[in-house]
Amino acid sequence: MSDSKLREDICFWAQSLFDRGLTGGASGNISVRTEDGGLLVTPTGVSMGRLDPARLSRFDASGRHISGDAPTKEMPLHSAFYETRRSAGAVVHLHSTHSVVLSILPETDAENAVPPLTAYAVMRVGKVALLPFFVPGDAGMAEAIRGLAGRRAAVLLANHGPVVASKDLEAAVFAMEELEETAKLALLLRGTGAQPLDAGQIAQVVRKFEVDWD
Repeated sequence: MSDSKLREDICFWAQSLFDRGLTGGASGNISVRTEDGGLLVTPTGVSMGRLDPARLSRFDASGRHISGDAPTKEMPLHSAFYETRRSAGAVVHLHSTHSVVLSILPETDAENAVPPLTAYAVMRVGKVALLPFFVPGDAGMAEAIRGLAGRRAAVLLANHGPVVASKDLEAAVFAMEELEETAKLALLLRGTGAQPLDAGQIAQVVRKFEVDWD
């Protein structure tokens, strides 16, 4: 896909996420792998609802910033996902409300932070790791991602928000939406005795759709 089409797609999906209240103010960021192995990245301090395709940050295949505005401060986080998940073609990070709530609750399971309530949560998101709190932009965040060794396509950053990597931007957005909706369901169901999918049901989904789940 050409750079110009990728730029349009980034702005389209960023606007959609912003308009639906999934990330507000100047929060959230997106990166997409380009045909030449570089990256297009949303700039720092800019609302996802007001992106200019011509001003997106452009990196070459060696990781050098070659054009556009200064990139998001979360570049180390994005880079760590691309380094450890070779299939990743896009990374989306938001501050979506229900996912942030799960990242703060003390009872959230660090190994499986978003419960597998539906088949689509398993298919599109997989098992979600909860990472410790880091100051935004801290390089330690990237090291925590590398510590997962590519085993997770989605994480919750404690007291911060979700991050999802997927094969392309549309898939990453869909996975992010599924993560947020599942987090919302988990909070709505708290205290009701509702049961997530059991191990056998998860195994059926994993086998049919070849999902990473360990």
